[in-house]
Amino acid sequence: MEVRMPCHNQQLNNVSSGQEHPMKQVRFANSSSSVPAVVSNSESSDATTQPVSQDSLGPQLKLLPLNDQIRELQTIIRDKTTSRGDFVFCADRLIRLVVEEGLNQLPYSECTVTTPTGYKYEGVKFERGNCGVSIMRSGEAMEQGLRDCCRSIRIGKILIQSDEETQKAKVYYAKFPPDVYRRKVLLMYPILSTGNTVIEAVRVLIEHGVQPKHIILLSLFSTPHGAKSIIQEFPDITILTTEVHPVAPTHFGQRYFGTD
Repeated sequence: MEVRMPCHNQQLNNVSSGQEHPMKQVRFANSSSSVPAVVSNSESSDATTQPVSQDSLGPQLKLLPLNDQIRELQTIIRDKTTSRGDFVFCADRLIRLVVEEGLNQLPYSECTVTTPTGYKYEGVKFERGNCGVSIMRSGEAMEQGLRDCCRSIRIGKILIQSDEETQKAKVYYAKFPPDVYRRKVLLMYPILSTGNTVIEAVRVLIEHGVQPKHIILLSLFSTPHGAKSIIQEFPDITILTTEVHPVAPTHFGQRYFGTD
């Protein structure tokens, strides 16, 4: 007699038939209230401290469920007294959490496998056709976290620099898999400040045939302005981050790569 073992999260498949792919839903840190936006005196004394409304940013912005582990990692990364070794270690941990949740947003299909004891197990498998794209240089810090989860995933790169006076972003280099237009793209950029760099990167991907609805932006920290600017420009994009805060740790790239 054949026995089937249902997958414990099989209820995720109860989605409307009109969707192209069933999408997993990530929980919000504070889905029924505003996102905390407390600014310490050590970071900024005149930054806006008003809470950021989740509704005002829309469902495209997804926050990792806030817990003490994530909060501690955020604190260590923001602490100016943190050594570079501890900074990189905690940054890599936070990156891994974001990447794992980003992968959870990708489409999957049902499958049945046979266990060593002969039972049939009804589970899921991710569909092929995904890739990563890092925005150099800070986005490269997230590449290893993605490779640790997906050993054979292809990763493209974009080099964009902003003018110090006008803050206008300019593309200097872009290289993607030849069939990027057919793939789901995990766009990696750890800090969203103004959002200008990401907006320019998404435009380049669109020029290469990628649809905004197939782009999932993986970020560690975001300002309300940065997230809002991206969502207003591309309403179909998905942004996944750990925190929305008026003050972003813009020192991230320098501390991570030791160039501060």
